[in-house]
Amino acid sequence: MGVKIVLLVVFFAVMAAVGLYSRKHARSVDGFVLGGRSVGPWLTAFAYGTSYFSAVVFVGYAGQFGWKYGLASTWIGIGNALIGSLLAWVVLGRRTKVMTQHLGAKTMPDFFGVRFDSKALKITASMIVFVFLIPYTASVYNGLSRLFGMAFDIPYTWCVIVMAVFTALYVILGGYMATAINDFIQGIIMLFGIVAVIAAVLSGQGGFMEAVGKMAEIPSDLAVTQGQPGAFTSFFGPDPLNLLGVVILTSLGTWGLPQMIGKFYAIKDEKSINTGTVISTVFAVVVSGGCYFLGGFGRLFDHPQIYDKHTGTVIFDSIIPHMLSTLPDILIGIVVVLVLSASMSTLSSLVLTSSSTMTLDLIKGNIVKHMSEKKQIVTMQVLIVFFIVVSVVLALDPPTFIAQLMGISWGALAGAFLAPFLYGLYWKRVTKSAVWASFVCGIGITVSNMLFHYIESPINAGAAAMAAGLIVVPAVSFVTPKMKKEKTEEIFKCYEEKVTSTKKRSLER
Repeated sequence: MGVKIVLLVVFFAVMAAVGLYSRKHARSVDGFVLGGRSVGPWLTAFAYGTSYFSAVVFVGYAGQFGWKYGLASTWIGIGNALIGSLLAWVVLGRRTKVMTQHLGAKTMPDFFGVRFDSKALKITASMIVFVFLIPYTASVYNGLSRLFGMAFDIPYTWCVIVMAVFTALYVILGGYMATAINDFIQGIIMLFGIVAVIAAVLSGQGGFMEAVGKMAEIPSDLAVTQGQPGAFTSFFGPDPLNLLGVVILTSLGTWGLPQMIGKFYAIKDEKSINTGTVISTVFAVVVSGGCYFLGGFGRLFDHPQIYDKHTGTVIFDSIIPHMLSTLPDILIGIVVVLVLSASMSTLSSLVLTSSSTMTLDLIKGNIVKHMSEKKQIVTMQVLIVFFIVVSVVLALDPPTFIAQLMGISWGALAGAFLAPFLYGLYWKRVTKSAVWASFVCGIGITVSNMLFHYIESPINAGAAAMAAGLIVVPAVSFVTPKMKKEKTEEIFKCYEEKVTSTKKRSLER
């Protein structure tokens, strides 16, 4: 217990020190929200990766999907690395930086408002962000608190409240730069921590080959492969179709999440984008691939503790904490700091995104006509507290498993935003009506499925919402009036501006 407490005290002290150090960067709106748009490749790449992976992935997703799909759940981590990180940086990184800087957009709703010349789109998008980031934040608290309960035997309620207070303090102090620096430190902890934990867990099962051999003997309990041994060590697992749905939601979903895309707004230059692409992808391979690989061995730790006493159903959020409960104290301490690192970075990114969106896109110019820089920053800080309080209330009595909470959030946000944002960066023909259609489609599919459950899994519903948006936006754009040509030309001219470069960076034609 002493070791675990010392590790936590050191962790909290470092986070607080970074928050105090970063106060000088948070004196302007641009500095508070985007770090002055001058954040380098390492900080940006780690900020992207640590915002991507949190207790939701480590405790909720790895536990649930590792149990369901066995070692094939590692494909989710591979998809996260190749689609959610590598392709996201290649396809969106440069264009997002260039166009948002040209338009002066600080948030994703701000982008929609300026790009499609619609104040109503901007306000609606900001409300969508605020509402649907709440279940995501609650799911992070939920996963983090379950692990704390295992390691310290602290009541769930106290875990949630302490994490909420600490997150509020360090985001309010230093804004985006504090989260970026802390994300870098937390990312290093995550990289080394996940490798150590995997090695320790497999060692406890007699090594990798011994563990795989035991997994191969476990019969599948899914209807499609009832009683068939070896399903949990097969290439695509016992349920490839649902596995694909998870890969799509957790990988492609990042392309439409405002807290992820915001990292590209803040990046410094061309070199930072190229370097950040590599760093972010390697980070995702190790952290996400490692989490799902670890979760794939979950059935080796079958125990009455992971079942509901009344219904007999598996409590998926308890699987990973139970796996780790057998580790030595020093490793449990590392795990706690690992998951705390992942979660604090994600929480800080979520609350900063939500508060800045509400302040800059909804309150400023609409509810309050004239807001000074200082008032905008103070408003964001107040909203950070409000957002955290609401998400804590939800986290104290979560309606469903972590993965379902996150699926609802990701499905709604990515379903509404991914298609119009992606097409809006590349295609002049996208219309205002198409963006509205995507908003309605993404939110409509997610919310209606919550009520009527016509798609069994919220994860698959989220994937369906994203796929629908990618079809709806071009379809509606072709049959609705185009934006004025001079307006779109003005917007897209940012890509045609001439810049000078060294031969080391770009060859002559």
